[in-house]
Amino acid sequence: MGTADHVDPYAGAGATHRVEIPPPQPFSESLKNTLKETFFPDDPLRQFKNQPPRRRLILGLQYVFPILEWGRHYTLEFFRADLIAGITIASLAIPQGISYAKLANLPPILGLYSSFVPPLIYAVMGSSRDLAVGTVAVASLLTASMLGDAVDAQQDPQLYVHLAFTATFFAGLFETAMGIFRLGFIVDFLSHATIVGFMAGAATVVILQQLKGVLGLEHFTHKTDVIDVLHSIFTQTHQWRWESALLGSVFLFYLLISRYFSKKRANLFWISAMAPLTSVILGSLLVYLTRAEKHGVQVIGHLKKGINPASFMDLNFDSRYLPIAIKTGIITGIISMAEGMAVGRSFAMFKNYHIDGNKEMIAFGMMNIVGPFSRSAVNFNAGCKTAVSNIVMAIAVMATLLFLTPLFHYTPLVVLAAIIMAAMLGLIDYEAAMHLWHVDKFDFLVCMAAYVGVVFGSIQIGLVLAIGLSVLRVLLFIARPRTIVLGNLPDSKVYRNVHHYQKAQTVPGILILEIDAPIYFANSNYLRERISRWIDEEEERIKSCGDTGLQHVVLDMSAVGNIDTSGISMMDEIKKIIDRRGLKLVLVNPVAEVMKKLEKSKFLETLGKEWIFLTVEEAVRACNFMLDCKPQDSTKYTNIV
Repeated sequence: MGTADHVDPYAGAGATHRVEIPPPQPFSESLKNTLKETFFPDDPLRQFKNQPPRRRLILGLQYVFPILEWGRHYTLEFFRADLIAGITIASLAIPQGISYAKLANLPPILGLYSSFVPPLIYAVMGSSRDLAVGTVAVASLLTASMLGDAVDAQQDPQLYVHLAFTATFFAGLFETAMGIFRLGFIVDFLSHATIVGFMAGAATVVILQQLKGVLGLEHFTHKTDVIDVLHSIFTQTHQWRWESALLGSVFLFYLLISRYFSKKRANLFWISAMAPLTSVILGSLLVYLTRAEKHGVQVIGHLKKGINPASFMDLNFDSRYLPIAIKTGIITGIISMAEGMAVGRSFAMFKNYHIDGNKEMIAFGMMNIVGPFSRSAVNFNAGCKTAVSNIVMAIAVMATLLFLTPLFHYTPLVVLAAIIMAAMLGLIDYEAAMHLWHVDKFDFLVCMAAYVGVVFGSIQIGLVLAIGLSVLRVLLFIARPRTIVLGNLPDSKVYRNVHHYQKAQTVPGILILEIDAPIYFANSNYLRERISRWIDEEEERIKSCGDTGLQHVVLDMSAVGNIDTSGISMMDEIKKIIDRRGLKLVLVNPVAEVMKKLEKSKFLETLGKEWIFLTVEEAVRACNFMLDCKPQDSTKYTNIV
């Protein structure tokens, strides 16, 4: 390169600061920081710093049992609001609990138990003020679908119930372990698009399943895909009961119209909240007065009064059924956590407070070990102030268990089916799907894949398909990072994407590229090929336009957060390719972690530290300075690979 080789580019750039190599850090310290950022991004232990032992004990108890923190500030005004909210959600929890138990092919009484003990545990351990806990429709359907493949709930109801208890127990263990080991970030792989599609698909399947109750059918398929469900319905047209269908249609219309008015005016939330219980009361009276059960309308029948004893002795660890119980527990646990935290966070955002995802997991897990979230909106609209509303709901359910269960004897199953269908229609969020279509087509594809997988395959297939596509997108972001050509905005020192900013101008003789992601083994080959292609395309453009020959390739590495050994090898290869072409490689603003590894690998010695700059503007000035010092070689356009 003649005499220009001995000229310091920094002199031409007018740079006052060089890119520094970070001070050495022990591996143990680096590992500690990495683990802290991975598992403790919220730094939950900071509140314990510089505190005396007694204060640390109090803070620790408040962290595990949040009720000890907010309970100190509880007032009578809060209790009035929570009392109203608790009674309101109890009126929804009782019929929904019975309905969702039937959906899971479990005795209806178990649906009431699930709205009794779990809310008490959540009130003590949960961090959300608005979440109303209990049975979840999708988890109920999953339980019926997955356990139904191993045991027939009609032929061996006792074994089926024991396996349901066991699956719930493992769901609790899984959720608690996830919370204790700070693995809440795993649930983040269920993206918003995934949840929208999955929940809509599951809701569609649940609605189709309820046609059994609406049409008064006694025999029905155990499969959940739409083809088998419709086949089961239309091959039994001779068994359809018009009385049941009429009753179901009337109550479904009533539930939907009450929800419509409640959405129109927020202060009428109680109409929608009371509608399920009102339907149960009216349906029971109608059946009792008309003796409709003798004319084909199926009813709940006898419900045992009293509190259910502990079910630990009912757990079944038989090796023949243990795998399916564990699998069911883990999948239902993931779905419940994802839905519960999504709902809890949305209401926390409205009221401007924070909920801890890992603490929520522990609370959910303990609920399942010892003992839906669609009720949370009612709880929020009812004006609840704290989790005491869950305690009020639990007391109301307990009173029902002790004294009122005989009143449900004549409750028609078709009313329960209508309650479930109305609740599920609210989970089909077509507006969110349309929003995904307008904003991000790939997210819409993920959403629809989850929906189609659930509806035409099974809930498990839909879930795997949705998670698979979400993970694939993450991998594509990593494996195919963007590389952008930068140009100078006129009358400024700013360099931006030439395809984004139409006025941005490329610099003659200099190709400026920005790498938009960390450089790892998964994308190093792609980046090598893509950078080589950028150089080829730039030289072809220069040939066709007759511009100044390409002399420098500037890589802006500001967005490269990290690099591994494969990435360093790629950088070596890129430098060799550029050197063979007679060009010069220039780096801009490698971050501390990248700079440290480039220095340890001796790459900086090979490149020359004088060719690393803090800003693109300094790098361009240095390149132009070197171009001025070097005679132009108009014959250099051969592509050497």
